[in-house]
Amino acid sequence: MPHHLCTNCGTQYADTDSPPTTCRVCADDRQYLGRHGQQWTTHGALLRTHHQRIEMDDHLLGIGILEPFAIPQRSLVVRTGAMNVLWDCVSLVTPEAVDTLNGLGGIDAIAISHPHFYSSMVEWSRALGDVPIHVHEADTAWIARTSPNVRRWHGDDLDLGVDLRLVHCPGHFPGSALLHWTPPQGRAVVLAGDSLHVAADRRHVSVMHSVPNHVPVGPAVIRDVQRRLTGLAIDDVYGFTWGLNVIGDGRRAVDESLDRYLRAIAA
Repeated sequence: MPHHLCTNCGTQYADTDSPPTTCRVCADDRQYLGRHGQQWTTHGALLRTHHQRIEMDDHLLGIGILEPFAIPQRSLVVRTGAMNVLWDCVSLVTPEAVDTLNGLGGIDAIAISHPHFYSSMVEWSRALGDVPIHVHEADTAWIARTSPNVRRWHGDDLDLGVDLRLVHCPGHFPGSALLHWTPPQGRAVVLAGDSLHVAADRRHVSVMHSVPNHVPVGPAVIRDVQRRLTGLAIDDVYGFTWGLNVIGDGRRAVDESLDRYLRAIAA
């Protein structure tokens, strides 16, 4: 039986003879249904029509989908020298991408910022040798294709080792997370997906309940995010898609952005 893929958000579902009636990710108010209604494909069909985009995005290797498909996120590869982590996933998994990652020493773990980027995470895990997939337990209900490789973490952070830590940053989703990388010598990096949404000017970030539907969060959420990020060294912030990154002075960008947000919504 095929694993159906929602063409609007790219989420891969459990194997069934026929696709679900509705994608529950797109039915949620954070997302939306396309103008042509609910449509489905499969990973096999996607392989025949789409290609992988593999190139550097500023200082990190990115993996995305070349042709337009669903949400235009890209994955990022973090290489610490002791372990490699794939941050967020896309719907398409090609032999070329797997060969590229294996040529870099393979992937030791997958970590996901929030459910919009679960996409084909189980497909990726299996292709990379059944590596663990770390998702926050607060978003368990959004896992559309289950697997023993999915590891639900809880609490405020998860130490992945070797200067890598997942930080719980709820706002966009209850289980939204960041990946914080602090190499002993080098730039302190936050991989944010759109748990922190990098603005078009690439000098600010925001926190949104829904990005495409323009639904903000309230002041209590912003203050909670500020608290969770207090003391975090940040040079660069990588957003959810190609080129949407704050490179340099990331700590000030985050602080000024969240203060600006609170001023904008103050009564």
